[in-house]
Amino acid sequence: MKLSLTAKRLPPNWVAAFLLLAVCGGFQPAVSASGSAPVDSVKRQIRQLIQHKEFGQAARAYDHLGWLYHQQYGYNKHTIEAYFNGLKYYSLLGDSLGYYNEHIVIGDYYTHDFFMQGYAEKYLKKAQQFFERTHNMPKVIECRLGFANIVQQKVPMPKNLFTQLRETERLSAHYNQDYSQAYALNLLANTYSRVKKPDSAAYFANRSLRIAQRLKINWLIAQNYFYLGLVNQFRNQSSAAIDAYQKSFELAKSENDLAMLRELSRHTADSYSRLGDYKNAYEASLKTLDYANQFNTSEQTKSIRLQELDSQIKALAVEKRLVEEQSHTQQVLNSMLAVGLLISVLGVLALIFLRRQQKLIAHQETVIAQQQIRQLELKSLRAMIEGQEGERSRIARDLHDGLGIQLSRIKLFVEAHQEQFPPDVKGPLNQFLDEACTETRLISNNLRPYALSTFGLIPALEDLVQKLNLVNQTTLILEHYGEVPPLGNEASVMIYRVVQELLNNALKHANARTVTVQLMASSETTLISVDDDGQGADFDANPSTGNGITNIKSRIAFLGGQVIWQSEAHKGTSVMISLPMQKLLKPPDKA
Repeated sequence: MKLSLTAKRLPPNWVAAFLLLAVCGGFQPAVSASGSAPVDSVKRQIRQLIQHKEFGQAARAYDHLGWLYHQQYGYNKHTIEAYFNGLKYYSLLGDSLGYYNEHIVIGDYYTHDFFMQGYAEKYLKKAQQFFERTHNMPKVIECRLGFANIVQQKVPMPKNLFTQLRETERLSAHYNQDYSQAYALNLLANTYSRVKKPDSAAYFANRSLRIAQRLKINWLIAQNYFYLGLVNQFRNQSSAAIDAYQKSFELAKSENDLAMLRELSRHTADSYSRLGDYKNAYEASLKTLDYANQFNTSEQTKSIRLQELDSQIKALAVEKRLVEEQSHTQQVLNSMLAVGLLISVLGVLALIFLRRQQKLIAHQETVIAQQQIRQLELKSLRAMIEGQEGERSRIARDLHDGLGIQLSRIKLFVEAHQEQFPPDVKGPLNQFLDEACTETRLISNNLRPYALSTFGLIPALEDLVQKLNLVNQTTLILEHYGEVPPLGNEASVMIYRVVQELLNNALKHANARTVTVQLMASSETTLISVDDDGQGADFDANPSTGNGITNIKSRIAFLGGQVIWQSEAHKGTSVMISLPMQKLLKPPDKA
């Protein structure tokens, strides 16, 4: 069973305003709530209060006037106009509490009409923000109830609405807000009715009804009887439902609540129809149409829907006028400033031109100096690298031609006199000699790779990876794409040393299972990447300052390239190198 009527309430603020005015002597309470006499009396008193600049009492009197209009006309534009006047005088008085409390009143009143609920949310939101800043929890509770009253009508209904309403009911009880607690229980009854949970709806409606009867809040009593009638109707207890609807109907009629009367008539017709009493069902349906027409087609309802739009149009007109005045004033000032500015600009332009020329000359001198410094750095770097490679070559030759030959002679001598050595000495001695020879060749090859000078870069890297795979548990993989043209001897050596250094670093520090070297060559660029799946490192927080990293950066810079380290803890390290092919190519032979 879908509940189409939301819990509407007439704000109770008029009661406080009424009592306060009576205490202050602002006006005497009207005996009757119907007819024009009480309205005219309150209007006269308001004029006197405004004349004497008693804005606080005038604002509260407008609250009471709005209630009188509501009692006389139901949902109408005169009530909302009175509330807006109260808002204005609270603002003139500087009474923030009254000003934002009036926002709650206006927001609640707009919830009577589905078409105005967007404006209702706007006013309630402003009020809630203020009362949350000032820690006024009773008023925050009122705002939360106003929002819940709007939200429960939305389709689909928010899943957290039940939790919010229960929390609001708990806060109301904690702060001894009986009215808010009764209303929160009423909204819970309505919400459970909409999701077809009659037992829960009846429980909360009865709790709300007891508090409302104690507080003598007729509109809330009517709402709870209405929800109890819906529960009985859901349980197919149509007679009990009609009894509850009749109790609600009498109270709603005294409150002149057309929306409530419309819904009661519609559900009463449904209950009579279920009982087979089609005559009363037809009469109740006619009442439904009559109340619907009164609410939706009356001039009062149409006017109030235009009230907010009209106020926005007026506000925009005022803003437009202010903008035009400011624009005119600004034009006059601009004209006055333009003449002085023009004279100043001419002088400033001359100074700027001279200053710019000085900066241009200084910049050119700086660029020339930087180029000279860069050339010196490159020359120094070239000399250092050539010295390193020359020293490596010399040591490699000495090892190969000196120590290597001596070890070979010793090995030949031992093999020639093996029968003179005891058996327990001969085996280890041969092993030690083989290891010494192998180690000498490895050191010599590491200092000046034979494959690099004989076969080129790619075979040298393949040989390096193959040899490292023989002595390490980590798997090394070399992949190359594209045809690598003949490179200069200097570039080949530097690239080889960089890759060698990166592989050594990965094997020593990364604790990786696999290290992959990729080399991609094109006509313009050579790209090299060395990736491992090791423990990684934070190069931004802990930049490396060792000689190996420094040598890599200096060699890549010498070749005009760039190098980037990317690493993440426990996810490995990736080193990416980009080199311009123009600086790597072997220079053509001179004729």
